[in-house]
Amino acid sequence: MRGGYRAFFDTNALAYLHDESSPEKRRIARELLSSWFPAGRTVVSTQVLQEFYVVLTGKLSPPVPSGEALEELRKLNLGAKTVVVTPELVFEAVRIHMENDISFWDALIVSAAAYSGCKVIFTEDLNPGQVIEGVRVENPFMRET
Repeated sequence: MRGGYRAFFDTNALAYLHDESSPEKRRIARELLSSWFPAGRTVVSTQVLQEFYVVLTGKLSPPVPSGEALEELRKLNLGAKTVVVTPELVFEAVRIHMENDISFWDALIVSAAAYSGCKVIFTEDLNPGQVIEGVRVENPFMRET
């Protein structure tokens, strides 16, 4: 287990839990979540909950039925700390976006992760090893060479 710090899970790190077309990424996502979730050190945001539902029901093949997707959201919300995206986090995301030349949506993830005291973000959407606002980016699905 990795110390006592929290980890922020981006949507893609969670969506692979249900992606039948990517068995290796699915395995990695399950291992990752199983090591963080039971310890109560998993963090998501309301943005991630929204995106997770959309990915599960509309972007996966086969899609997850809406009722099952809702249950997955509820389980995630019960077991993870959920950061509510507030206007202040949006304003902070705009600053992060401008200072780091990353997309606004990625900056909003960083803003929520930093606000909640996370030391790491698991995502495919930013540069692995990059540190933004004191939060290190890790891509658990990237093959080591």
